[in-house]
Amino acid sequence: MPNERLRGAVSAKGLTTQRCAELIGVDPKTVERWITRDRVPHRAHRVAAADLLGVDETYLWPSLVDDPRAVSAGRAEMVEFYPSRSAVPLELWRSLIQQAKESVDILVYAGLFLPELHDITQLGDRARQGCRIRVLLADPNGAAVRRRGEEEGFGIGLAHRVLLSLRYYEPILAISGVQVRLHDTTLYASIFRVDEAMLVNTHVYGSTAAHNPVLHLRRVPGGRVVDHYLTSFDRVWTQAKPTSDINAAIAAFDGR
Repeated sequence: MPNERLRGAVSAKGLTTQRCAELIGVDPKTVERWITRDRVPHRAHRVAAADLLGVDETYLWPSLVDDPRAVSAGRAEMVEFYPSRSAVPLELWRSLIQQAKESVDILVYAGLFLPELHDITQLGDRARQGCRIRVLLADPNGAAVRRRGEEEGFGIGLAHRVLLSLRYYEPILAISGVQVRLHDTTLYASIFRVDEAMLVNTHVYGSTAAHNPVLHLRRVPGGRVVDHYLTSFDRVWTQAKPTSDINAAIAAFDGR
């Protein structure tokens, strides 16, 4: 049976199979076989195709969900489970940032605990060493942060926590490699990614993030869990507003 999902995703992006093949780095006949014969590509090509088309690879190739090798690798990605964020050892947060070499990605509403726990200027030090730093905080004027504040019983207090976090990140914003963006997205988990490691703070309706479970993950070849969360991060990142002026962002807060 043809892979109509893949065919549709290619068409929705306005691409031809020829152009799709060029961007992924394979022969056009290979992409044709993916579509007409529903061939499942090698992992690197699956990831490249999914990124290019802006969908999850399991949407394009549903059989991956039940692949025993993928299931086994996914389980191997789990390092530890913590019943709450407060149960995560403080040294783990610190050591991850201190050891960062390539990427630090943070997706939160306010995430105020992190700058209160750790000297954020060290993120600037990592950036000066060539590490890419991407921070996503909630837009304090956005609908998402107001809704979450109401759900958690903090009201406008959550937006004020975002403003405090912005102040903490202000000293490193001018450093090359550091980017802070504001999002207005409903979060189902806060994501803290450092190179191949990741801490995922799940969200539970009506409960603050500090009281919710945390998954400590590390990427394993063939695993999908870390990449699954990274795809989510990237989707929020592309929709978020760049913030180069903290004062302007704070001044724009109307306190509704």
